[in-house]
Amino acid sequence: MNGLVTLQSAHSVATTLARLTAALAAKSITIFAIVDHADGALQAGLDLRATTLVVFGNPAAGTPLMQEVQTAGIDLPLKVLIWEAANSVVHLTYNDPVWIAERHGLGKLQAVAAMSAALKALAEHAVAPG
Repeated sequence: MNGLVTLQSAHSVATTLARLTAALAAKSITIFAIVDHADGALQAGLDLRATTLVVFGNPAAGTPLMQEVQTAGIDLPLKVLIWEAANSVVHLTYNDPVWIAERHGLGKLQAVAAMSAALKALAEHAVAPG
């Protein structure tokens, strides 16, 4: 298993992004970067359907994982990719923190399970109708 979780969104990329960033802000989760891959492609003279990466996290949650196994820092902070498929359906994809923990041999499974549940809830909120 590659650890990817993909959800179909009921919204456009822009609306899904707005819903996600609002939910992150409401939880006081730091947004470190928003990368517009489609804009980057355009700057290089290439076409890419709407594709936006959001990099975010909570150092209080992520740092203990990196203290245990420093290579976890390659997968932290967390990331969500919001993208439009060729059929115009919008998706939200992220790495499951449980997979990240398994990848790095982390033992803090209770903290990772909480992180996974929180990310799932944020993602589901971003894509849900309404």
